[in-house]
Amino acid sequence: MNRRLVLLLACVCGLVTGIICVTCLLTCSHDRDDEIIVTPEMDSSQFVNLTDAVPDAILEIRYFGTYNFVGTRIDGYLEPTALLTRRAADSLRAVSDDVMAQGYRLKIYDAYRPQRAVDHFVRWAANVPDTLMKRYFYPDLDKSVLFDQDYIMAKSGHTRGSTLDLTLFDMATEKELDMGGTFDWFGPESHPDFCGNPETGVYTADNAKSPVGRRITEEQFRHRMILRQAMQRHGFRALDSEWWHFTLRDEPFPDTYFDFPVCQL
Repeated sequence: MNRRLVLLLACVCGLVTGIICVTCLLTCSHDRDDEIIVTPEMDSSQFVNLTDAVPDAILEIRYFGTYNFVGTRIDGYLEPTALLTRRAADSLRAVSDDVMAQGYRLKIYDAYRPQRAVDHFVRWAANVPDTLMKRYFYPDLDKSVLFDQDYIMAKSGHTRGSTLDLTLFDMATEKELDMGGTFDWFGPESHPDFCGNPETGVYTADNAKSPVGRRITEEQFRHRMILRQAMQRHGFRALDSEWWHFTLRDEPFPDTYFDFPVCQL
């Protein structure tokens, strides 16, 4: 007689346990091996703690704290840590070794981002009167245009697990390298081609894109290029609107959006 027993197992990630939530369906029958079906969006098995793979990295996880464009902790960030797919983390280790040889360390603002965090951003953007952090991150923009100008979107490459936001820390000065602008600044000043050509690395001082005439210096542009070129040498592609944002070219989950929370694996 055929009998099938279906068990729903839920492993819940909490602040105390620090265990990543995985929802799985276990199907047992007498005529085949036990089979585990894991919901892809919640499976963290191909992810690692970024600092386990890249121990020299410095973490400043902005969405765990309140210094970000929303002004509050973002949904899904249970601990101030960073996660990446194994493949992306291995490539980032090569980047770290590269910049360490130049006197720098990687400083990470964000890596894997759960879908619930992206949903939080969308809700915040829809609440136009909430402009708590406007003067720090988008002083030149009316908040109502953030959707139209693609500063806020319903999907993010971060949710696929092989994208990260980062800068360089100068070991000589013991400070962040001056990039001429802050992480998550909403404006053309964040574009890699602002005041220069990122493909050739040539500084032009052209500030035509800035709505209020801002510019960055040649040194600041050069600093951006140090980060960009190191990331590109080791398999990452840049984004044309954010100097800090990079995605692994050969990302393992190009069509999967994960939603397990950010905490130590």
